[in-house]
Amino acid sequence: MSATLQRCPGLYCGRQRLENNTWSECGACPRGFRVIESYECTRCKDDLDAYSWFYLGFMAMLPLMMHCFFIDLDAKDRKFSRKQLILTSCALAETIIAALFSILLMEPMGQFRLYACPVNKFSDWYTLFYNPTPNYEKLLHCTQEAVYPLQTIVLVFYFLCLINMCIIRPLVSTACKIRGKAPIYAALYFLPLLTFLHALACGLILPFPSIFYILTVRFTDPAEFRDAEARSN
Repeated sequence: MSATLQRCPGLYCGRQRLENNTWSECGACPRGFRVIESYECTRCKDDLDAYSWFYLGFMAMLPLMMHCFFIDLDAKDRKFSRKQLILTSCALAETIIAALFSILLMEPMGQFRLYACPVNKFSDWYTLFYNPTPNYEKLLHCTQEAVYPLQTIVLVFYFLCLINMCIIRPLVSTACKIRGKAPIYAALYFLPLLTFLHALACGLILPFPSIFYILTVRFTDPAEFRDAEARSN
């Protein structure tokens, strides 16, 4: 029946099957769905491929690396102290908990697996810029997550990282009688920055994660900052 659907304008406008076995007007597909060549919104039920899992792993490593960087930067000397060990363990626990809950919150909910829509082209990441204007009259809003869940799961993950840090870090710092305010304040800046980076450049990070990894390691090495400080003194 989907083969007889009338054509929808644009690249990402589709029709949804209604309860009375009819079809909706052309528009954005709901979350977890994607338009196919017959202009039907179909549910994403492909298993996430290995490369996409590595991409998500890379995105999960970014906040952990930033946490470790600022924890090390806050240290008074080069020795790995008890305070650094506790705070680094907290950052690792916060990241792992956020990653696990992010997976459980995506489809299929409550399972350690992910349904996904295939990424076919670069424009799939930026459907906002492909809303059509039929007959140059009224803009038809068809913005959707065509690469589900590679955009939203990372945003959810960063949000959960922030929540976990605000809950776990103060409790552990109080229980272990250590001071670790500076890394927390830093995270309040870099987590929103990572969120903005992902929203803006996620379509570039997936094809070239190695570039971002190299830049992250190169410019977040505490030894570089300490050597520069030593030279200045």
